[in-house]
Amino acid sequence: MALTTYTAGEVLTAASLNDNLAFAITVPASTPGGLTLITSQVIGTTVSSVTVSSAFSATYDNYKITVSGGVGSTAQAILMKLGATSAGYYWGLQGADFAGSASTNGASNTSSWRVGAANTATFSTTLDLMSPNLAKQTAFAGTYLLPTASTAGVMGNTGGFLNDSTQYTAFTLTPTTGTLTGGTILVYGYSNS
Repeated sequence: MALTTYTAGEVLTAASLNDNLAFAITVPASTPGGLTLITSQVIGTTVSSVTVSSAFSATYDNYKITVSGGVGSTAQAILMKLGATSAGYYWGLQGADFAGSASTNGASNTSSWRVGAANTATFSTTLDLMSPNLAKQTAFAGTYLLPTASTAGVMGNTGGFLNDSTQYTAFTLTPTTGTLTGGTILVYGYSNS
């Protein structure tokens, strides 16, 4: 349906206006560059890891993963694996605490990526994952924030790649120590156009 145009002094009918209103608010199913929710998974109670299955497919090349609302049983780093792969992960981390002290960390050819952190107050992170379901190296970039009190805490930027060309559909988040409770993991696909 085409959008109707009007001229000065023309009588506007309800039917014509309703048609234009319906046309004006029609939103395409996929917006170029937009995000589409793929899956939502609630983290259980005192779990030692959480796996999100059917997260990646050939429909999207790149993904956004967010985690929020949960807590850790203690201060802990959060690690991520794709599928069952336990080697070939390369990553680096730059962080700073809210007092201004900077830190860096990284590892080559390890069993997982370091993608975030949790403590007894919070567990939140956001990641962009590039090419997990394509037959090429998968890369990621992410940010996390870990407040420890009203004026204390740390933030970090992390990124890396997996040195293989496996096509993955699932990922697992695991704390380095202790357990996770609550919170939601959301996986979005970035539009390919």
